Formats: sequence, structure tokens, C-alpha cells
Amino acid sequence: MASLGTMPELARQLSGLGGCTRPVRLDGHRTEYVVDKTTGEIGRVLHHLDSTALPAGQLLVRCNNRRATRCAACAETYRRDTYHLITAGLRGGKGIPERVATHPRVFATFTAPGFGPVHNRPSGGRDCRCGTRHDKDDPTLGTPLDPGSYDYEAAVLWNAHAGALWRRFSIYLRREVAKRAGLTQRAFRHHARISFAKVAEYQKRGAVHFHAVIRLDGPDGGDTPPPAWATAELLTDAIRAAAVAARVDGPVIDGRAHTFAFGRQLDVRTIRSADFDDGQELTERAVAAYIAKYATKGAETATGTLDRPIRLLAELAQARITEHARRMIRTAWTLGARKDLEHLRLRAWAHMLGFRGHFSTKSRRYSTTLGALRDARAAWRRAQAARPVPQDGETTLVLAHWVFAGTGLSRAEAWLAASLEPAPGTEGEPTA
Repeated sequence: MASLGTMPELARQLSGLGGCTRPVRLDGHRTEYVVDKTTGEIGRVLHHLDSTALPAGQLLVRCNNRRATRCAACAETYRRDTYHLITAGLRGGKGIPERVATHPRVFATFTAPGFGPVHNRPSGGRDCRCGTRHDKDDPTLGTPLDPGSYDYEAAVLWNAHAGALWRRFSIYLRREVAKRAGLTQRAFRHHARISFAKVAEYQKRGAVHFHAVIRLDGPDGGDTPPPAWATAELLTDAIRAAAVAARVDGPVIDGRAHTFAFGRQLDVRTIRSADFDDGQELTERAVAAYIAKYATKGAETATGTLDRPIRLLAELAQARITEHARRMIRTAWTLGARKDLEHLRLRAWAHMLGFRGHFSTKSRRYSTTLGALRDARAAWRRAQAARPVPQDGETTLVLAHWVFAGTGLSRAEAWLAASLEPAPGTEGEPTA
């Protein structure tokens, strides 16, 4: 517990965590020197930081975990950043020209194929196949009607190949757009470019599907207007054709060959159309909020599985998870023992039911990056700290050495942190 003399300083350091409850603790130091650009001579010290002089005795850095189940505060920062990233690609800002709002863009959902009948809530208020009308919070939703005949092997392998299938789809999409424009694939790059941002979401049955914003730009991305032939209708038609054509060959297991494709349910809607959420307009804000919501969720939220890796299968005996998730994890673990599937790293990603891709990804020209947003936040914080800056003709040299010292807060620090509000502008940055 901090002494009364250091309590205000400790509170200030903890408030800089913005509510993070699992910070990384570092021992070490950082010194920033002024360097003469002409002579290269090292001069005065601009700033010096030693972990032993900090109130907590160590440098505390936010964990930056995107999972809401692991750290709600850091997940909220990640969600907001994702929202701004998606929004910038829809209506400009953050270095993206506002003209992108006039480019053809759609919101598309790509589902997984079926692996066996599951408990669901059919439209129109009809009963499930089991004869029950399930409540929306019924834990049986998404679980197999007959676990014994459910294709757990294909379900896990689908998740493991979903990222590769998306990459194949993106290649086919360029081909389909070029074909409809009367262009060769080689010529297409000189006329237009396809930009996208997507997020992966787990369905209740544990299968990954993708939500994506797909935009048709000029040859230099959002900086150039698309050609006259580029329309949302052409883009939608090309997406449907590419989604049907995309295939990825999977492994052959015990004589059974696996091939993976998207499910039959493909939803493609033009942004700014009135066919979203019971007739509500599909706006940029609605799309960005929808995608950002799923950027902080993993399989544990939808399927009731684990939110961290396991080292031994025996750990499942004590885990409070659904039986469906347990069987998915066991299947991934068993398949992960096969030498021919080593590249899929199924045991390392068994808690994710086989999926090992990034939850949110984007093409290079879609918009800004999460790193750029974090850098801008860090620059704002440095400006607020009003530290000395080098003069004209000078630059800086930083010498630092940090050693990992653990994670989390002490009991006393956690008590004090719980009484603090996040410090404005400090979300997502190291605190000193």
C-alpha cells in the first residue's frame, strides 16, 4: 500500500491507465537527449524516467487487450478506434478525403456452411425443429439437435480455413469486377481499386462469419474517384459471383477430402439504403457501430467457450463452458496432433475453435490504421504533458531499457484504481 505521502502521485499514475485492470509492469529506464543535427554531439537531457522513482515502483502500461471479457477498459478503447477507422473509410477524415462518401460501397455478410441441424429461432415466429419456440437468450441456441451426427471436424476446419477463403474471395472479386467492366485483370488496376474493412464474428454454433464494408475506388484508392461504370449494383453483382466461386481445398483426413466455401446465406446491402434493421436506413454510422461492436468479442461471447489458450486438454474438466464448445475444443485438440495439420496450429487456437485469423482487418487503402490512431493519441498526451522540446537544428536520441516485471495491480492499487475515473486523453497509452 502506498504511503499517504505518495497516494496522490500513485492515484495520478493509476488514472493514466484509463481503467485497465491488467497492466503490464516494467522495470527499467528511459532517457531522451538533445542531439545537435550538425555535429551529432549529444547535449542536455530533455526527459528522464526511472521506474524506481514512480509511485507504483514500476512503469505501468495498458494491456491493450481487445477482448471485453479480459479487460473492459482496453476493449472499449479498441472498439472506439475500430469505429473511427471504419467511419473514416466511409465518409472521410483521419487523412482520408471526404469524397469516399460518394464512392460505391456496400455492407456484406458472409456466413459459414452448415455442419448439421442446430437449435434456432426461425423467422415468422415459427418453432425450432425440436418443436420448441426458443427465447433469444436460450443457451441451447446454436447447439446441435443431434451432437452425435454433427460434423465437428468440418466445423473446426472451416474456422481454420476461413481466413484463407476470404483471401481467395478478394482475388476473385477483382476478377469479377474487371469482367463486368470489360477489362482484363492487368488493366483493371489502372482504372479502379477495391478497398475493404472486415470483422469476424462467431455465430452461436461456433462458426466464424464475416461482416465487411467493401468500397470501389479509383486506381489510387480513396484519393481518386471511381470510373463512371463503377456502381453499387455492379459491385454487389460481382460480390455475389465471387462468393459463390471462391473455394479453398482443405486436408484429406481418413480418406475424406475437405473443401471450404461460404454458406448460401449471403447478405449484400448498399450503404445509405433503407433495407437495414426493419427498414431503417443503412448509414455510415450504423455500419461502423455494428462492425466495431464485434471487434471486441470472441468465441467466448457467442459460443460460451474459453477466452484464453489451454496448455492441457485436462483443463476442460474445470472449465465452465458449454458442452458444444467443449466438443469443438476437443476436436481441435485432436486434429492438432496430426503432423499434416501442424501448419494450422489447432492446439494453440483450440480455445478459438480453430480460428486463428485477425478479428478485424482492412485493405491498405481503405482508411487510417489502428497504429496511427494510437500514435495520434500518444502525441496528444505528450503535448498535454508540456515537456521540453528540441530547438531548431536539434533532434533527439532516446536510450531505454525495459524488463518485464509482471502483470496486474496489487490489491491496494486495485482498490485505489477502482475509485478513479479514467484520465481524459490517456486511453490506450503507457502511464508514468
